[in-house]
Amino acid sequence: METLIRDIPDFPKKGVVFKDITPLLGNAAALAEVVDRLAVPFADAGVEAVVGIESRGFIFGSLVAQRLGVGFVPVRKLGKLPYKTIQASYDLEYGRDSVEMHVDAIAPGQKVLVVDDLIATGGTVGAACQLIEQLGGQIVGLAFVIELSFLKGRHRLSRYRMHSLIDVSSE
Repeated sequence: METLIRDIPDFPKKGVVFKDITPLLGNAAALAEVVDRLAVPFADAGVEAVVGIESRGFIFGSLVAQRLGVGFVPVRKLGKLPYKTIQASYDLEYGRDSVEMHVDAIAPGQKVLVVDDLIATGGTVGAACQLIEQLGGQIVGLAFVIELSFLKGRHRLSRYRMHSLIDVSSE
């Protein structure tokens, strides 16, 4: 699976090594394995909805939701959802950004699994968790294909059960 993720140096800016998952997405067997490996640890957690974070989290999140037999909820960048929303902001290296979710996307007490392709510092997923909890959802776990553990996102989100498939421990 790791061989199907390629490094793209200096994208989207100099000094960043982008993890390109498109070869993984193009391999049906590997994609099915990834979806199973993301879903199975939470199969007995009572998941009632899967939240996926824009944009690559939509791909894995919707497939994990289908695998678990539950609905999918998108968390999007500001201004992209058509109905009433709530929003949360998070810090970036060079400023702030925000994500949003529909106000009726999660029911109070609903058990939610958050899925994204990658966790780095944890800012985006932390904001998504804030939205879920603001609506009264219970987060049963966070699942990622790739974890850039040297950026310590896991530490920032240590109160949640976290599962990642590939650990990248250095830049």
